[in-house]
Amino acid sequence: MNAMKPLSKTQLKTISCPLCHQAGTFYLAFRNLDYYQCHTCSGVFMDPACYLSLEAEKARYEEHNNDTSDLRYQGFVRPLVDAIMRDYPTTSTGLDYGCGTGPVISKLLTDEAYTVYLYDPFFQPIKENLNRTYDYIVACEVIEHFHHPDREFQRLKDLLHEKGRLYLKTSLMDEVPSFLDWRYKNDPTHVFFYHSKTLDWIKRTYHFKHLKVHFDHIVLTQ
Repeated sequence: MNAMKPLSKTQLKTISCPLCHQAGTFYLAFRNLDYYQCHTCSGVFMDPACYLSLEAEKARYEEHNNDTSDLRYQGFVRPLVDAIMRDYPTTSTGLDYGCGTGPVISKLLTDEAYTVYLYDPFFQPIKENLNRTYDYIVACEVIEHFHHPDREFQRLKDLLHEKGRLYLKTSLMDEVPSFLDWRYKNDPTHVFFYHSKTLDWIKRTYHFKHLKVHFDHIVLTQ
């Protein structure tokens, strides 16, 4: 019988989960990037030692062709826009959090006479927009980039009015049979991956009253 190959130091070590701060154990390696899974909140996260530099991260985002007039891009974010328009009148105020180089959601909403503020740490670092509160916040393809999801979800919670809604769009681990075959993990700026159990943990921990996971978007309600 062949002897079992000893585990490497990477496979033996544990890393504190950046969301819930419980111990994460080695999950797998891909393209020299190490991933760990938290058995408390079920999130899978990249070893912070593998993160891109801020300069490289920004350069990666600048490669995205997020043209606000691109009909395909508009169609991609349309479920979020439609949900907000169903739930809120034009007199409400919203925040497009992590809007990136092409804030198409805010464009589509402002075209319909909505008032939407912008914030992005790289491209719209308007800090005064973090000093007000909102009826709704939308974060489209953003939460998977959070280096510190614990701080970010607390911030998002604090920025919402009472009974406000947080609209999210991200791919969930439940939706794919294999992490290694998942195209979503190929982007090196994607550092935290969510399971539906992770969303349940977020709902409970940050005291949201309701969580609804739709086919094409997620809503957390104060």
